[in-house]
Amino acid sequence: MTRKLQQISLDVKRLQMRHHRAINADLAPLGISLVQWDALRHIDENPGASLHRLAVLTFQSDPAFGTLAGRMIERGLIERLDRPGRAAQHRLTEKGRSLLLAGSAVVDEVVARSFTGLTPGQIATFDALITQLLNSPLDAAGDAS
Repeated sequence: MTRKLQQISLDVKRLQMRHHRAINADLAPLGISLVQWDALRHIDENPGASLHRLAVLTFQSDPAFGTLAGRMIERGLIERLDRPGRAAQHRLTEKGRSLLLAGSAVVDEVVARSFTGLTPGQIATFDALITQLLNSPLDAAGDAS
């Protein structure tokens, strides 16, 4: 190995940040950010998920996701469902679904641009390696997330 694992890890973060900046810039004309698009995606993919579960999925704290959800309700992107119990549940409105679909096309295009320097075989290898790393335990408790 020619480079330190610390440097490789930092480059993974740099790639992620490059994606975030480009996606945010390309989502701006739609009037949403990557954080908002990601929330729409997870609400759509996880019907009935609690606010806590959505916070975990979007790498946010419960209060931060609650604030985000409140702003998205005000904008008419999602609605809170009346369900028994205390857990708040949400679903997309038609406006939210439309922005999710338009945003998904933007995200797909940005990520495709980012990977143009790799062959399909290299992308498959990259995918397999990332998956392997994410499925391996990080600490004694086995919590790799």
